[in-house]
Amino acid sequence: MNGNMVTGKTKVCVLLGDPVEHTMSPAMHNAAFAALGLDYIYIPFRVGAGELAAAVAGLKALNVRGFNVTIPHKVAVMPLLDRLDPMAEKIGAVNTVVNDEGVLTGCNTDAAGFLRALREQGIEPAGRNVVILGAGGASRAVSYILAENGARLTIVNREVELDWAKELARRLYADFHREVNVLGLASGELPAALREADILVNATSVGMNPLSEASPVLAALLTPRLVVYDVVYSPVMTRLLRDAESIGARTISGIDMLVWQGALAFEKWTGQQPPFDLMREKVIAMVEGA
Repeated sequence: MNGNMVTGKTKVCVLLGDPVEHTMSPAMHNAAFAALGLDYIYIPFRVGAGELAAAVAGLKALNVRGFNVTIPHKVAVMPLLDRLDPMAEKIGAVNTVVNDEGVLTGCNTDAAGFLRALREQGIEPAGRNVVILGAGGASRAVSYILAENGARLTIVNREVELDWAKELARRLYADFHREVNVLGLASGELPAALREADILVNATSVGMNPLSEASPVLAALLTPRLVVYDVVYSPVMTRLLRDAESIGARTISGIDMLVWQGALAFEKWTGQQPPFDLMREKVIAMVEGA
């Protein structure tokens, strides 16, 4: 920004969510804008569910350049937009919106960010056996991007929410004509699935601070040939990742997915290559300082 001065030319990007007090996006984006000398600013706004439509209309009227959408608005925002990119439409959730002169386009950089972090480690999903733990919002984004890119999926969920996993599998088959295995966590089939797996993804919140000593998978079930990817980003190294690292498995932290989803949004708003390492540094400092 112009010597950190906001002017009439400053482009504005915002976050809509509830709550937003602990968001890392402003630190990440404002550092990136400053590093590239861009006249942009990023501001978080707490918006309740009943105010979302008014907030989106207001942002359009104010001609903000773009916005992120977080809990609880990722699904509810969709009918308020002018266009959806195909992946966001399939997943049924939007986390990034670009405003091109009054035309609001919704994207899902959660999914794209997950894939980018995987590819940055030189791992292509095509033909890989992937076990995904969980069937909620994170799992939906992960499952769709992996299915689109040719992975073979097994979705594992708790018995009480097994219908979610079955519905997700049905939707993936309808969209990609790929059979998806569904397992109940208590079925006893997880060990066999992990023996066949190339990649394990934890798309649940198990292991998140403050319950950071919990892991969704017993350490004894992990094998050195696995790539273990945890979407949890706080702590940076979860119990699952520490267990995996200790036996020589490759690991990917949820930090990378978090930063890549932000970096890809940054690119859509600015047209510039994001300073990924700087953004990652800012997020890690906030997670470790929390």
